[in-house]
Amino acid sequence: MGSSESIDNNAMARTDLRGVAIGGAYPPVRHGHFMYSVSMTNTVAIIGAGIAGPVTAMALQQAGLHPVVYEGHDRMADGVGAFLTVATNGLEALHLLDLDLAGVGMETRRMRICSGTGKLLAEFDNGGVTSFGAASRTLRRADLYRVLRDEALRRGVRIEYGKRLADARPCGDGVRADFTDGTSAEAHLLIGADGLHSRTRAVLDPHAPEPRYLGLLNTGGFAKGLRLDVEPGTAHFVFGARCFFGYLAHPDGDVWWFANPGRRTEPAPGDLAALTPDRWRDELRTLFAADAGPALRIVDATEEIVRGWSTYDLPTVPTWRTDRMVLVGDAAHAASPSSGQGASMAVEDALVLARCLRDVPGTADALAAYERLRRGRVERIVEQGRRNGSYKSVGPVRRMLRDAALPVILRAASRRDNQRWIYDYRVPETVR
Repeated sequence: MGSSESIDNNAMARTDLRGVAIGGAYPPVRHGHFMYSVSMTNTVAIIGAGIAGPVTAMALQQAGLHPVVYEGHDRMADGVGAFLTVATNGLEALHLLDLDLAGVGMETRRMRICSGTGKLLAEFDNGGVTSFGAASRTLRRADLYRVLRDEALRRGVRIEYGKRLADARPCGDGVRADFTDGTSAEAHLLIGADGLHSRTRAVLDPHAPEPRYLGLLNTGGFAKGLRLDVEPGTAHFVFGARCFFGYLAHPDGDVWWFANPGRRTEPAPGDLAALTPDRWRDELRTLFAADAGPALRIVDATEEIVRGWSTYDLPTVPTWRTDRMVLVGDAAHAASPSSGQGASMAVEDALVLARCLRDVPGTADALAAYERLRRGRVERIVEQGRRNGSYKSVGPVRRMLRDAALPVILRAASRRDNQRWIYDYRVPETVR
């Protein structure tokens, strides 16, 4: 690792923005049309194979590094979870990795927001379009996992399963990761891409804050055989009398939906596990009984309701890095789903981190540059997500005040200039 405790960027094969080696001290290795050098001076261990892990691995390949991904579960999360949206800023970052999501999910160009009485509160553009003409895209979470995993494997990234991080510590010029199965791995840099309940975050700082419960639960599903008179790809959100509800009509006729029942006190994991799909259906029928709109029809047309989970965020994480370890994605800055930016922020992180490691001499300085470039933006988005979610679950008096104020608030939010800082962000081509 050079002469001290950092990755020596000058000693590595240098790469252009597409990951093609353009010189360096080590012979390059080719995987498909991607080429990078492999040596002990540029190995990186990535903890977690969700969204952030594979994207980070592919970004590091472009930067001339050799990533290996370690996943705690013994298999991929195929078929798990509901759906999410990758916004235009996230699609721009994926484009720099030659990744295209056009074959999965659906474009989500518009958002339409109503009250529980059916009154239209706002309708606005969902982030515009990218520089290459794509709109924000909503896709099943499992499909996004699959696309990212398959492409990472195609490019030669090694993913090892059943490797749950137990501890990590300095080792020579690098870091050693110990796993709960008794095995270990050494690298010159360890990246925690292990999500909301990150073990890497706890290793970095035993006093790191716990995720903050936001007073909302999540469930959802995919309704079949139900034809709604709505435009496919428009996201519809309803501030119901007792529960927030969202739905989209897929071009194939299915309806994708989610619900956010309020819970003032955080449920114990066992309590959530006890809520079977049938019990969720009964509860949602009660919650939506007084609302206009299609919520009841959608719930009744759903064969299997997704098991619920609690909503959290991480407002600020004091320690993102040491000179050998760093956090990306939800491990560093989990946002409420109300932000619509969780996946996009993880992709941005991956590109910025890789370019800092490529362009800034010395790993410690590169990690400091990454934190400097990312912290302010992501913490601002996390706070906006918390505010968005705070309107979803309120009592009768606050509901009246909310419904009176929301049109004004949403008109301000719908102005394109008000959201440009989120959607128009572009990862810098070079970092100095």
